[in-house]
Amino acid sequence: MEPKKLSAYLYEYKLPYLFAILSIAISVSLDLISPQLTKRIIDEVIIGGETGKLKYFLAGILGIGVGRCIFQYVKEFTFDYTGIKITASIRRRLFDHIQSLSADFFDRMNTGELMARIKDDIDRIGDGITFVGMLLIEVTIHTSIVLFCMYRLDTRLALVPTAAMIAAGSIAIIMERKLNSVYEAISEETAALNTIAEENLAGVRTVKAFAREKFEIRKFLSHNQKYYDLNMRQSKIFVTYYPYLSFISKLLPLIVLLLGGRLVINGELSFGALGAFVEYSMNIVWPMEMLGWLTNSFSSAVASNRKLNKIYAEKPSIVEKENPVVPASIRGDIAFSHVSFSKLDEGASAPYEILHDISFQVKAGKTIGIMGATGAGKSSIIHLLERFYDTTKGTVSIDGIDVKDMSLKQLRGSISLVMQDVFLFSDTIMENVKLGQRDKLDAHAVKYASKQAQANSFIEPMEKQYDTVIGERGVGLSGGQKQRISIARAFAKKNPILVLDDSTSALDMETEQMIQNTLRNLEHTTKIIIAHRISSVMHADEIIILENGSIKERGTHETLMAAQGLYYETYAAQYQGGNANVC
Repeated sequence: MEPKKLSAYLYEYKLPYLFAILSIAISVSLDLISPQLTKRIIDEVIIGGETGKLKYFLAGILGIGVGRCIFQYVKEFTFDYTGIKITASIRRRLFDHIQSLSADFFDRMNTGELMARIKDDIDRIGDGITFVGMLLIEVTIHTSIVLFCMYRLDTRLALVPTAAMIAAGSIAIIMERKLNSVYEAISEETAALNTIAEENLAGVRTVKAFAREKFEIRKFLSHNQKYYDLNMRQSKIFVTYYPYLSFISKLLPLIVLLLGGRLVINGELSFGALGAFVEYSMNIVWPMEMLGWLTNSFSSAVASNRKLNKIYAEKPSIVEKENPVVPASIRGDIAFSHVSFSKLDEGASAPYEILHDISFQVKAGKTIGIMGATGAGKSSIIHLLERFYDTTKGTVSIDGIDVKDMSLKQLRGSISLVMQDVFLFSDTIMENVKLGQRDKLDAHAVKYASKQAQANSFIEPMEKQYDTVIGERGVGLSGGQKQRISIARAFAKKNPILVLDDSTSALDMETEQMIQNTLRNLEHTTKIIIAHRISSVMHADEIIILENGSIKERGTHETLMAAQGLYYETYAAQYQGGNANVC
């Protein structure tokens, strides 16, 4: 997804923005008519003695006040309403883009940094196009009209605020350039802080189990100190230059009064004009004082926008074909043909091979078991089947169709995956089982799938049963309970392909055997079972043993036992010479 420039968003909402800018112009114009009334009160009422006009002038001042209130409200509401809609659109577009990226992007990008981009950086951009943007426009219009009015009163005297504005603008530009690099660093450190906090809060039980609280606190404080130092650096830049802006704004009315007073004494300027000029000079003070703060906030928004553009520069490595093959139905025939898979880690000079020349076939409704030591490449086979990654060599096909030619939605929607790392959402058990099928699954289907996964035994004794809200990531449930909910989720989808990635490791032998019996009854479902336990794969139609990314052994339970290789050694280690009950 290509990044959408902020100017494109502003153009999309050009009519509300033009209306808001018009409201600013009217509000500022009304505000700057007031000094003209002040001039006439001094010249015509106080000096000229025309007291009858006073009530009209006072009514004019009251009308100006009422008009300013109305247009200020319209301006504020329109900017806020439009800006909030644009901010929501930017956040939605960024989230959509992140969701479109492939698994390799998430391998190298941490959650904390993405959270910082989605929340903090977009909030800063939102400030830039709402409150800060509104004030920048208001300052520009206000300054232009004030200078125009000043030049109409007296060109010579108007040169003073013009010079002051040029000086203030130069200081603001210098400050903005110095702040720019600081905000880049602050944004990076915000992401690092978010990552550390997110990891520690998610893994708080692990931290406590290993008594790592002090170490983690020191790590957090180290980054917190960097964040503090960067913010102090930003503050030092701001306080270094802001006093100059403040000094110019305070000195300006005094110089105008002194020079204007001399012109009045020489008869070159009326008292009323001097009063109006002083009032205008006071009016031009606040834009100069705002320049520092506006520059600060604007720099932050610009830096955040650059961060977002870096994410938009990321392209998905897994791309669906323009006209994918979409079969009417999926039977579930799976074939790996001479598949090799290599991966390049960030910072590595060359990719390393995870899988080498893997070939096997699973007919629809049949079962294959995959075993091997940790790191042998078992889960990578599933990642290639789901097309989280593409093969380096060879082809992966379903029903004779290369997965690269298939629609990603149909491909992944045809596979029920029970992952090794169970992820449950902070929601009800019902919604966790329905995941992705909310509109298709009813309560009966959820309860039936839970019974198949042996999850009903702990769900139904709960007070709210399937409406029980489980904690974040399934906190409050045991490892076995989480696995059974995850298995129920897969059963409920009734897809033609079922993948169990070491998904019964936390279950007792009796519960596992019950689930194995359920699996054997799924005659029309192709099953891939990845496991370390012999009991999980011994009834499979074929078992393959992986070693260092290659197939070391293959066959049925009986043939592998007879071969007395790795499979036999694993069996002997787990059952100490055999156990009749497991067969």
